[in-house]
Amino acid sequence: MKTNIKNYQWKALGLGAVAGMRSLTAPAILSHQLSLAPAGGLQNSPLKYLQKGPVATGLKLLAASEMAGDKLPDVPDRITLAPILFRTAAGSAVGAAVFIANQDRAVTGAVLGGLAAIAATYGSFYLRRFLNRNVKLPNVLSGAVEDAITIGSGIVVTKFS
Repeated sequence: MKTNIKNYQWKALGLGAVAGMRSLTAPAILSHQLSLAPAGGLQNSPLKYLQKGPVATGLKLLAASEMAGDKLPDVPDRITLAPILFRTAAGSAVGAAVFIANQDRAVTGAVLGGLAAIAATYGSFYLRRFLNRNVKLPNVLSGAVEDAITIGSGIVVTKFS
């Protein structure tokens, strides 16, 4: 049986994965896109604020501070309870927003985005650990590589309509 996956479903999965790598980058990228091209489906949703320019700017500043803070030595591992819950919540929020914008069920988008965030949280954690231990990249450099992958992936994913 063939299943047709719509572009916005890929977008929800992709942004969920971005949230798993950097929790605030996915909402920042989505909010930036929505502030430039608002989605009518979000007008009556609590997530409508993602379409506001000041919200997009604030999320970008928070995402940048998260990227800087990630490279500090005493930051807890992302796979501990609080960070993984926050990343899952961010993935669920962007997934829900994408689905609502496309007049689909928020809960479906939230589940897809949240599951993608969990998978990407573990995947990016072990990739970074591999880079640090086996390739001998300093933490700051492996973090910068991860930032580039995260931002680039987020930008590519938001190109899906």
